[in-house]
Amino acid sequence: MLINIPLTIAPLLVYNLVVFGVLGDVSGQGEPWQQEIFTFPMVSGARWTLVLGDLMIISGVVLLFFEILKATRTGPGSIVDHLLSTLVFAVYLVEFLIVGKAADSVFFVLMIIALIDVIGGFSITIRGARRDFGIGGHGDHHP
Repeated sequence: MLINIPLTIAPLLVYNLVVFGVLGDVSGQGEPWQQEIFTFPMVSGARWTLVLGDLMIISGVVLLFFEILKATRTGPGSIVDHLLSTLVFAVYLVEFLIVGKAADSVFFVLMIIALIDVIGGFSITIRGARRDFGIGGHGDHHP
């Protein structure tokens, strides 16, 4: 059952823990997503800085990759997985619309990642089912 829990829930939980101060004021300045994680000097002489908001988005994209891999498996648990992913997206959407601290570009991008998880999961499952049952034609079948 744990495998059915959408991984996109992790950034949602971390985001809320950070903005509502459960983890403390991580930046010390009230804007946690701009907190520098590290700065790396480039060969060009420029300095590249990774901030916490970037790290949150990167983690969301990595988790999306694993969610897409999960969508390729078939079985009775895949329906539960899709429903839970849809529920997680709904939580993102509602929070974005009604919670002031979620009206942020980092949260918006995480919400879009959750939406892609929902659309991608259903699309991959439908595509696999069409192939398994021989529906569709137009080059879907390979000898």
